[in-house]
Amino acid sequence: MVVRMRHTKSHTKNRRSHHALSAVNFMKCENCQTPKPRHTVCPSCGFYRGKKVLDMVKKTEKRQKKAKAREATQK
Repeated sequence: MVVRMRHTKSHTKNRRSHHALSAVNFMKCENCQTPKPRHTVCPSCGFYRGKKVLDMVKKTEKRQKKAKAREATQK
């Protein structure tokens, strides 16, 4: 069976020319100068646009507590 309305290779490639992925742009954090993605909270210090949004100390304590509990259940 032959396809009635066939698309040419060039037509298909023209359509797919907009499917390319763009690279992620990184910026330096204003507070700690580590690279971070744009428009996101800094994963190392928890600041966004000069304001503290996340308490990273609490977050790391919670993660350590969870890891200890996981180790205790595995033993």
